[in-house]
Amino acid sequence: MSAAAQFVRQGKKIVAIGRNYSEHIKELNNARTKEPFFFLKPTTSYLPTGGKVEIPRGVVAHHEVELGLVIGKGGRDISQDAAESHIAGYALAVDMTARNMQDEVKKKGLPWSAVKGFDTFTPIGSFIPKSSVSDAHDLMLSLKINGVIKQNGTTGDMIFRIPRLIEHISSIMTLEEGDLILTGTPSGVGPVNPGDSVECTLADPTGKVLAELKFTTESRGGGYQFTP
Repeated sequence: MSAAAQFVRQGKKIVAIGRNYSEHIKELNNARTKEPFFFLKPTTSYLPTGGKVEIPRGVVAHHEVELGLVIGKGGRDISQDAAESHIAGYALAVDMTARNMQDEVKKKGLPWSAVKGFDTFTPIGSFIPKSSVSDAHDLMLSLKINGVIKQNGTTGDMIFRIPRLIEHISSIMTLEEGDLILTGTPSGVGPVNPGDSVECTLADPTGKVLAELKFTTESRGGGYQFTP
């Protein structure tokens, strides 16, 4: 099996795009960016489907369901025309976010590493080969909490499309086989509480489910405690 298919174990970085869906920008009162905007998450934040997200003490944790791109061929300064050839496949993911921490650090102009980087804060589905997806910009992303739909959007609403994301990121840092790019979240983000059951799906336009991702949540004992 290729390193790309084993990306959760072998990938070196998670590059997460922020503010790539207009309605999500509005719901958080953020400004639209002139070029793709990204941050990094550690691979230690991966949580395979079926696991438990640990919510640190004092943290208000929000869900953000996303389409992930798995890099199959590394590169630097990749053109938009060549971008497709560097994708091995896709994955369904959730970018968990310590929202109350984020609100504090944004006011101070500080980094988001802790906000996004807690252990278990990147629930991840299984690898989806590129051949299984006819158009990555025509997929439905949905997320339910305890059976209630919270997010339901289409990747067609991305502001910056996938080739542009790959071009931009690789103009700054080399992309390597097994890296994951999170492409942004549609609107509907909100809190996840200890004891909640979360179910996510990725589907094509016909309704065929390409991936499912499920996890539960619990309070983390010990470790970091956020105090505003």
